[in-house]
Amino acid sequence: MGIGSLPLWLAQLLGGCGGIIALLFSKQFRELFNKNYSRAMDLNGIKQRPLMAAAASGMLFMDSLWIWYNPEKALIKTQFINWEMVQRAMQHGRGLIILSPHLGGFEIIPRYIAQHFPATIMFRPARQEWLNEIVVLGRAYPNMNFVPANLQGVRAMTRALKEGGAIALLPDQVPSSGDGVWASFFNQNAYTTTLPARLANRNQTPVILFSAIRKSLGQGWLVEVRLLEPFSENSEEAAVQMNQAIEEAILKAPEQFIWSYNRYKHPEGALLPPQS
Repeated sequence: MGIGSLPLWLAQLLGGCGGIIALLFSKQFRELFNKNYSRAMDLNGIKQRPLMAAAASGMLFMDSLWIWYNPEKALIKTQFINWEMVQRAMQHGRGLIILSPHLGGFEIIPRYIAQHFPATIMFRPARQEWLNEIVVLGRAYPNMNFVPANLQGVRAMTRALKEGGAIALLPDQVPSSGDGVWASFFNQNAYTTTLPARLANRNQTPVILFSAIRKSLGQGWLVEVRLLEPFSENSEEAAVQMNQAIEEAILKAPEQFIWSYNRYKHPEGALLPPQS
């Protein structure tokens, strides 16, 4: 039986078990998870629930697979708050930049948007060809145009904005060397993409941060939106602005972020981060 044929509650339960197993038996997962999660919780004075957070990481993976194979069922289970804000932003005719961190059921966000207008979505192809084919096939959906995270993809997103369309990015993903700057993320230097701010500042395009918070087991997701203030023209300051907004979204449901991701890695060729 495939993941797509399972009820959501069972898929999430299996994912939660997988996340706990990874925490207990995978050294690489455990070291990254513990370091990232503990630092963020201690910094914000939040009680640590490592088993719950590890389980939620596994659920995030299963949420994504389940959403890919059950988009219509997933949409029925999605509650959207303040959709009118998105509609108003699109009415200005300058396009819309959608930012969505790896939080909860983030894969439902572009599918919800595609119900209303086309979206051009940037993704980073997997290194393994077989895995990339699975991801591309699973993510395919009407009104969603996926473009690679390279110059070709940037040009496609620029065209989409010029035509008044919507584009979407994962703002918490480590960019390639030359495509980012070092900026604080949970009080540690993280190489951060400058693309959202550069695109937004070209034509005062509105930027909305989306977060899909998982409800209780099998109950779907609550999508919240936040219209961000205009970015600074200074790339370092703009990156800090964006990271602060992402932090605030994560802290609404801190266990649901993908803490096992190596957010603080040093991309090959990038300058070393400034010494604090």
